[in-house]
Amino acid sequence: MIRKLESVFTLTDDERQALETLPMQVQVIKADQDVVREGDRPSRSCLILSGFACTYKMTAQGKRQIVSFNLPGDIPDLQSLHLKVLDNSISTISQCRVGFITHETLWDLCIRHPRIAAAFWRETLIDASIFREWVLNVGRREGISRMAHVLCELVVRLRAVDLVEDHACDLPITQGEFADALGFTTVHVNRVLQQMRAEGLIELSGDRLNIPDWDRLKQMGEFDPTYLHLESDQAAA
Repeated sequence: MIRKLESVFTLTDDERQALETLPMQVQVIKADQDVVREGDRPSRSCLILSGFACTYKMTAQGKRQIVSFNLPGDIPDLQSLHLKVLDNSISTISQCRVGFITHETLWDLCIRHPRIAAAFWRETLIDASIFREWVLNVGRREGISRMAHVLCELVVRLRAVDLVEDHACDLPITQGEFADALGFTTVHVNRVLQQMRAEGLIELSGDRLNIPDWDRLKQMGEFDPTYLHLESDQAAA
């Protein structure tokens, strides 16, 4: 969480210490399990310590739309501090270590450290910026461009929390989960990934992604990291 916040906000030593000593209940949750569900009234927020999760909504017919991927350092239900009823669900993609922090603890932290409250506010604004970019991506980009954009975003966000080596990272996201995020069928996701491999845009080995030509992938995905509002230019390089 500290690495994530410091990618978008400069923390003082006292603020970093306050975050390091933040009490939380840590729980290991298996893959494909809901952490919270739409309609819940939670009294705590969840911090993703390791693993991948997603935020999603369901249609009345039971079709899932993933609206964001949640990575280590994210607090994907931070808005529940102010919005008492959740309007989305959060599920694990891989096995995750999750730290649950009570709202009472978070409120006390924000009162004692107003700049941390500002950092959390900035985080929620960036989440909204990502949602806007995803609407554009799913609504107007097609095929390889849509997939390339999401892959670029994931690499940049993982690099911000030191989980990328060069342009390679772990990516335990299934083709079905990409389909739910991109508005594709699973068959179409497979076809797009095969084409990206054939064109030398990506290399996939199990859950490991490598990008041989980062600049070309960015161009293909029309990817401009401005919407992520990172403090460090290196994270977006």
